[in-house]
Amino acid sequence: QLQLVESGGGLVQPGGSLRLSCLASGFRISDYTIGWFRQSPGKEREQLQCISTTGGGTNYEDSVKGRFTISRENAENTVYLQMNSLKPEDTAVYYCAVSSFPWCTYPTIDFGSWGQGTQVTVSS
Repeated sequence: QLQLVESGGGLVQPGGSLRLSCLASGFRISDYTIGWFRQSPGKEREQLQCISTTGGGTNYEDSVKGRFTISRENAENTVYLQMNSLKPEDTAVYYCAVSSFPWCTYPTIDFGSWGQGTQVTVSS
């Protein structure tokens, strides 16, 4: 059974940083493509970045390019999302999910085994 648990969210001031973690169980993260998503009230869930089985990362959201970085630590079976220079518009619930493909794809429907999410609030 593929399971993901997100953590690391919280309240941070504009300009601050957070590192989100996505701990996997039931499978090895190196065998699957993992994506990071977010959803804010009234908006659809959007994919931010993903990391493929080869370890290559892909950014899908222009607003986070250069500020967010996806990575993984195979020994910890964890995928991370480092978020720097946070802005109030980054406020959302952040999720990770497993792709059906060994490479990065954009459609949310390609992903499953969603975690419960972790809340990120950027506010002064």
